[in-house]
Amino acid sequence: MTVRSNQPRCGVCAQKLVKNGSTSAGRTRWRCRSCGASSTQSRVDVTKRAEFTAFISWITGKQRQGAHAGSERTFRRRSAWCWNVAPAAARTGEIHPVIMLDGTYFNGWCVLVAYTGEHVIAWQWCDREKHASWAALLRQIPAPAVAVVDGHKGLESALREHWPETNVQRCLFHIRQNIRTHLTMRPKLDAGKELLALAKALTHVTDLDQAAAWSGEFASWEARWESFLKHRTYAKKTGARPSHIGPAQTWWYTHLGLRRARGSLAAAIKAGHLFTWLTSATEGQQIARTTSPLEGGINAGLKDLLRNHRGLSEDHATRAVDWYLYQHTESPQDPWDLVKPHHWQPQKKESKEVEEPIQPALYDTAFSFEDGNGIQQGWGGRNR
Repeated sequence: MTVRSNQPRCGVCAQKLVKNGSTSAGRTRWRCRSCGASSTQSRVDVTKRAEFTAFISWITGKQRQGAHAGSERTFRRRSAWCWNVAPAAARTGEIHPVIMLDGTYFNGWCVLVAYTGEHVIAWQWCDREKHASWAALLRQIPAPAVAVVDGHKGLESALREHWPETNVQRCLFHIRQNIRTHLTMRPKLDAGKELLALAKALTHVTDLDQAAAWSGEFASWEARWESFLKHRTYAKKTGARPSHIGPAQTWWYTHLGLRRARGSLAAAIKAGHLFTWLTSATEGQQIARTTSPLEGGINAGLKDLLRNHRGLSEDHATRAVDWYLYQHTESPQDPWDLVKPHHWQPQKKESKEVEEPIQPALYDTAFSFEDGNGIQQGWGGRNR
């Protein structure tokens, strides 16, 4: 006959235990009929699972810690080990047609996120957006057909190196914001007013015919203001010069902001990154032309998460972000499946014994016969 799973064995003689009432706490007491030893049994995994479930509910929600335990201090003590569990996105090797890439900053750190428009597929921690950081993220994912980006130089160089066959779509919202940065919201020059109007019209393009018409209008604008954009200002012996001009520079372009705005649009057109959402779309496919689904969805959720749990340490804040991103992957596992016994039973570090050389102590609290202090007997301070 098989032994029931709920019938433990005696730790002394290994015989079967029988129920023998309960303790004052309500736990079942077990007794061995052979040796008479009495004990209680506990399921550590059940207790830890309840603690971990409460931890995940708190870290991904809005409730305070005291709502998951008797007090906030009790909750922190019970869930201290839960910070040891680190989730990670599963690498399935699936090739996605479109991937959005963007980074968001907080607490002096940056997390780079790859998003399909429906779920997160990978993320990478770094100190700032740079080529090496983006390369580490791109190596985790197979190259898609189209990548929607915000135009960061480090990301563009990493795309050319690791995803050379991938078509790039620049975020039209970021392009429009860059134009506004260079021209301001209310440019004074007629050339700036026309270019700002073109930038605003860019987001209203809906098909290839309108895209061709917009490109033609931009080319006409360049031809019309070509000589105006070449105006120069020469340095004078006396008088202030712009802060971005070096002391040895004898001249500079007069309309620098207008030239930078023109250059950002011209570079995107030359690289073919402006209307990829139209030229690379197959029949029935709709490619995003901005990174707004990522920034307004995942990145905004990260900001709200840290706002709800403000005060977390740097390590805890990054772990909270990991859990948020993990739960927004395509098929996240039950968080308890990621927990292993070593998470709540961390291995103790072996202390290294340092051999001290044998020599007389300069300062010590021990008795020394040389100082006239021998072994004292009796009650110190006793009146005879």
